[in-house]
Amino acid sequence: MAFGVYVHWPFCAAKCPYCDFNSHVRTAMDEDGWVDGILAELDWVAKTQNERPVVETIFFGGGTPSLMAGKSAGRILSKIASLWPMANDAEITLEANPASADAARFADYRAAGVNRVSLGVQALNDADLKKLGRLHDVAEAKAALKMAMGVFGRVSLDLIYARPDQSDAQWRQELREAIGFGTEHLSLYQLTIEPETPYALLHRNGQLTIPDDDMAAGLYETTQELTDAAGLPAYEISNHARRGAESRHNLIYWRYGDYAGVGPGAHGRLALDGQRTATAAIKLPERWRDTVSKSGHGFAERTLVSNDEAAREHLLMNLRLAEGIDLGAYEKRWGARPDASKITAMAEQGFVTLDGERLTATPGGRLLLNRVIEKLLN
Repeated sequence: MAFGVYVHWPFCAAKCPYCDFNSHVRTAMDEDGWVDGILAELDWVAKTQNERPVVETIFFGGGTPSLMAGKSAGRILSKIASLWPMANDAEITLEANPASADAARFADYRAAGVNRVSLGVQALNDADLKKLGRLHDVAEAKAALKMAMGVFGRVSLDLIYARPDQSDAQWRQELREAIGFGTEHLSLYQLTIEPETPYALLHRNGQLTIPDDDMAAGLYETTQELTDAAGLPAYEISNHARRGAESRHNLIYWRYGDYAGVGPGAHGRLALDGQRTATAAIKLPERWRDTVSKSGHGFAERTLVSNDEAAREHLLMNLRLAEGIDLGAYEKRWGARPDASKITAMAEQGFVTLDGERLTATPGGRLLLNRVIEKLLN
């Protein structure tokens, strides 16, 4: 089974009003000290494993990892390589923001071993970028994308749609432009109002209007139409790629593989002593760092995942994928499978298809996936 490492760098230059990720603005920091904490946590994770699997993927997420110095990424990658065997073709991704894109820093990342960048452009419209709280404008985004494509062999572009007052015609124009840049991968996320964010407050007070469900569904269909025509079909609900250019790291999550998560607020799923274990690190960076210095790790939670819960998580994650799930392999792993009559009922309603042992959610089913899983497993 594939194994990956997720490294969370929680710092941002500014907090976007729609974002509920574990990100924090710090004007000054001891970067080497933060990296020391991540290295210690990697040590702890490796020591808890009975066997050390081959690392297939590494992902620097955030926050804004492109605020990190290249030497910091290099220290982390060297530590991982010293603790686990590394696949010869390991995929090593770093999330970057256009506002912090820098040619020298990109070159340093590449020299350290990063071979894939995910660039958070989010919009190709200056007015909307400002509403989203982004620090870059469209010109900076295009320059950063050109720079990234010149340094890294693999580049993904992120956009958000169903933004306030966005029309189908506007999204079509913007998505066509994004496709025209020629990246191998697009992450196209529908804007959702997350609790406890500034956008949530504005939405409650009637100061922010986003497309209703019908309009959002139409924008989703437009997304599928244009990306399919361009040879960038959806391989997951929000992710599109040319064949063979899928994010291998994210496929580990969706195929319910094992991954270590280190850094403030990071989550992981590991096989420890033959039992699937969920880990969750302390979110507040300073508390996390203090705990790592005392205990060797900053995990607030280490929870055994029951077979029933693991089977449920596996089904939920795998059905996000266009490839669906092999029910034979699923039953071999968990000792159970969804009831045939429930699969038939969901198929008759147009939410899933069953081809031999391959169960797949339809595009409509993936949009209502939580409800589909409830019906299949309860």
